[in-house]
Amino acid sequence: MEWKLFIICLAVPLAVGGLSAFLTNSSMKQFAELRQPPLSPPAWLFPVVWTLLFAMMGIASYIIIMSGGRGGFPERNAEVRSAIILYGLQLAVNFCWPLLFFNMKMYLAAFMWLLLLWLMIVTMFFSFYRLSKTAGYLVVPYVLWVTFAGYLNLGIYFLN
Repeated sequence: MEWKLFIICLAVPLAVGGLSAFLTNSSMKQFAELRQPPLSPPAWLFPVVWTLLFAMMGIASYIIIMSGGRGGFPERNAEVRSAIILYGLQLAVNFCWPLLFFNMKMYLAAFMWLLLLWLMIVTMFFSFYRLSKTAGYLVVPYVLWVTFAGYLNLGIYFLN
C-alpha cells in the first residue's frame, strides 16, 4: 500500500466536503426552520453520513488509481484517467450543490443540479466497477444517499 497516496486520496474528498460544509454553516439555522418531508433524518446525521461517504469515495479513488499504471497495469491507464477525471468532476458538482441549496435557497435549481450529480455518480459507479468491483461497490452507498437527498430536496422545494 502506498500510504502517502492513500492519505491524499482520503483527504481530497474530505477537504471538499469540509470546505462546502464550512461555507454553508451559516445557513443551517434557517434550514432547521424549513418544513421537512416525511422520513427526514435528524440534522446530526447528515455530517456523519457525508463524512463516511467522502471517506468511501477517497478509498475507491485510491483503488482505482492503483488499478492503473501505478498498480502494474499500464494498458489500463486511459480508463483509469477517465475514471479519475469523472470522479474529480463529480466532486466539483457535489461541492456546488450545498451552496445552491443552503446559501442561495434555490431549491429547484439545487434539485436539477442534484440530478446532474446523480447521473455523474451512476456513471462513475460503472466506470469504477469496470476497473475494480470493490471500488464500484464503495460508490453504491453514495448513489443511494444522493437518491434520498433528491427526495428530501424536492420535498423541501414543494413544502416551502
